[in-house]
Amino acid sequence: MDRIPLAKPFWDEECEKAAIAALSSGRWVKGPQAKNFGEEFAKWCGAAAAVPCQSGSAALWAAMRLLGIGPGDEVIVPGMTFIATATSVSLVGATPIFADIEPDYWCICPDDVEAKITDKTKAVIGVHIFGQPFSSRLREICDKHGIALVEDAAQAHGASLNGIKAGAIGDIACFSFFPSKNMAVGGEGGMITTTRHDLAQRLTRLVDHGRNDQLESIELGTNLRMSEVSAAIGRIQLKHLENWTSVRRQNAITINHSTKTRPESEHAWHQLCILSDNPGELISKFNDAGIDARVHYPIPCNRHQVYSEHHQHENSLQVCDEIAHKLVAIPVHPSITMDDIQRINSVLSH
Repeated sequence: MDRIPLAKPFWDEECEKAAIAALSSGRWVKGPQAKNFGEEFAKWCGAAAAVPCQSGSAALWAAMRLLGIGPGDEVIVPGMTFIATATSVSLVGATPIFADIEPDYWCICPDDVEAKITDKTKAVIGVHIFGQPFSSRLREICDKHGIALVEDAAQAHGASLNGIKAGAIGDIACFSFFPSKNMAVGGEGGMITTTRHDLAQRLTRLVDHGRNDQLESIELGTNLRMSEVSAAIGRIQLKHLENWTSVRRQNAITINHSTKTRPESEHAWHQLCILSDNPGELISKFNDAGIDARVHYPIPCNRHQVYSEHHQHENSLQVCDEIAHKLVAIPVHPSITMDDIQRINSVLSH
């Protein structure tokens, strides 16, 4: 009996041919594949512009640079997310301010966000956690206070909120193409999108040392470029993404779970997480059945050692502290079969 993995990156002959063609072209960087990939991704999600980059973490750092965020500034982030959401703020010298999450949907809590806005707040990073879009109230709150909204869409390829795809909800959005994500590029990779035309013209410049067409660096940037090979693979993957997302949603319906989805949204189901009072026992049951399962973010970000000197390090974010270590991710990806789903449901029913 084969083990059912938590994620399975897609690879086929078309991806292979695209990769070889990019290598054979002799244009390994700064060529047509990356340019076309960005344009196609922007069109797909409805953004004004998009540029591929080296990773989702690089995209988050770039978002901070695009917004001019630095020392003395604050950016509100959720307490439960991958640590790069917070460290991207720290890396530009600003301070992440940790907000609690919603008890039902596990995204950043709009009420706590608004309570923590100060005159130092320059942006909010909302995470579409596990593929679940954050509340539309975040956009309203940011507009009310004149601050930027950044989407951490690393897990949300194909998600939508009120009919608008992730990538076109905030001022800037950041995607990851890590192999476990809903689409990948044969290694590390990311995408930065924006809905603002004043930022669109800076995207390509920022990932290429802040240089203009005359190769003069006119703003602070660095090399965040994606290779032509990765971009070529990404273009093929993008063509499959709508179908893969549909299959993920159908799998989530067929699996017996009680995870709530936001009514006005379409979940991308990067992960299907089960809230369990006995996560260790549940993981052991899945392991015994040959099924991968794990807790993704057991430690709230403010409690990580990297933030031991942060003023919120010992502060309790009530919902984060209560449930972060209880969310068990199980397979929901498009490669699982009906037999796999029966095995998953057998564990969940006992």
